[in-house]
Amino acid sequence: MRGDLVRKLAARCLSTGLAVLAFVVLALTDATGWGLALAVAALAGSAAEQRIRPTADLVAETTLIAAAILVGYSRRLDDGLDLALVATALVLLGLVLLVGPLRTAGNLEIRAANLPVRAWTPLIADRLGTALLGLLAVVALAAALTLPAGVALAATVLLGAGAGAVALDLARRRFRPAVGGGAVARALRRHEPEFLLYFSAPPGSEYQVTMWLPYLQRIGRPFLVVLREPEFLAPIAAATDAPVVYCPTLRSLDEALVPSLRAAFYVNHGAKNSHCIRFTQLTHVQLHHGDSDKAPSANPVSGIFDRIFVAGPAAIDRYARAGVQIPADKFVVVGRPQVESIEVRPEPARGLAQPTVLYTPTWTGHHADADYCSLPVAEKLLRRLLERGATVILRAHPYTAQNPASARQLARLTELLVADRARSGRPHIVGAAARELSLTECVNRSDALVSDVSGVISDYLYSGKPYAVTDMGDEGDRFTERFPLAGSGYVLRRDMSNVDEVLTDLLDTDPSAEARWTTRRRYLGDFPAESYAEGFLSAARRELAPAQALPTPARV
Repeated sequence: MRGDLVRKLAARCLSTGLAVLAFVVLALTDATGWGLALAVAALAGSAAEQRIRPTADLVAETTLIAAAILVGYSRRLDDGLDLALVATALVLLGLVLLVGPLRTAGNLEIRAANLPVRAWTPLIADRLGTALLGLLAVVALAAALTLPAGVALAATVLLGAGAGAVALDLARRRFRPAVGGGAVARALRRHEPEFLLYFSAPPGSEYQVTMWLPYLQRIGRPFLVVLREPEFLAPIAAATDAPVVYCPTLRSLDEALVPSLRAAFYVNHGAKNSHCIRFTQLTHVQLHHGDSDKAPSANPVSGIFDRIFVAGPAAIDRYARAGVQIPADKFVVVGRPQVESIEVRPEPARGLAQPTVLYTPTWTGHHADADYCSLPVAEKLLRRLLERGATVILRAHPYTAQNPASARQLARLTELLVADRARSGRPHIVGAAARELSLTECVNRSDALVSDVSGVISDYLYSGKPYAVTDMGDEGDRFTERFPLAGSGYVLRRDMSNVDEVLTDLLDTDPSAEARWTTRRRYLGDFPAESYAEGFLSAARRELAPAQALPTPARV
């Protein structure tokens, strides 16, 4: 996070500094050529800042750059007062003042993918800032080549006409909305979705949705995905054929929730979930994006949902253990369908000579009581694994880069494994190669797991293979009381003082092999392996059935 802030500040200083310098050189010196070159450099800096800070307000920089270019243009022409250049300046001023408000207005419009509609106006409004920078580059080039001012005026008027059309269309949408909603709402009514997946989260969280999309598709009913942040529209639309709709406002959410909908599914406890839960005609179902003994997995907010789909009875016990009282009939045990492709090893694999070990450090969390990250102490663990001839798959949490300290620690571990790969030839998997693999692929390639407290352990449990869990709170005997899943694994102390003993249990003797099968049923349900995902699919279909069509199912 600190690194991201430094990057944004550097981009801001660069674009502002170049804009001021270009204006000073062109306004106060005779170095017109150098000043125009600096103005073009300032435009490039502003474009870079737009990429780094998509919501940046560049009015001041753009105004300075435009003024500098016009001064330089006037000197190049040297014809006194040029009315075409004056008109260009006036149109440019209007564009500079309009770009920000038009982008804001465009961002308040509903957008959709995988629907037979094309809402061009919001997209054009979002790109007007980039178009303005391009226009200024064209004017600077015209000035450098000493072209007639009419060329610059023509280009400026062309963009101004486009901006005016966008402004008129956005005003029409705002003040004279179409009866029954716009094109997106009409297309959704034709699609007749029966349920939606609602999603709101910080950047980099799309994995929470993509892990569920294949199973929502297998329900066999039309559905849509509703997003509350624009950056998720493209990646999630690429992962499904279902309509994906970005709803920036409550009004646009009202438009997207068409009458055919019966249920809404959620994958986290995002604050904006309440915007959708207010639709009482829907059945609201919490799916979660993993099953773990972490504190957030027993969030009291779960109580606001009509149904809470859990992987196994252990998840229900977790709420009770945390003192969270939720009516029993809200819970439905559905298994964890994402594990169905994990290969199961029924017999313990003891005495592995060259094992492959999956290491999955989690992130530091939003709060100190949810910081289970082992990256600060992991170097000793990895060195011991390398001494045992192990091949390591290092797969860090997607949020790791949000903490600069964690990012540096991960980089050191990556360097350690890359150096050993070059020296020993063992095919360690790190970095981008590890991110390209799914969790299922990582599980199937490995013989054992070392993990922090996270949902990865529950998924790995399905394989029947051994795992170790890091006790980063240095809780000793209390650790397995707070995190029962660790009781069927092997607990690594924070100081790694027992690392050799744990690795012997993990890779050589595996004394907890039988206990894991009992834990597996408690955490992942007791569903046939050949139809494991049907537990979830059947439960989801029941929530979509009309009340009179099916008897009330027995619930935990």
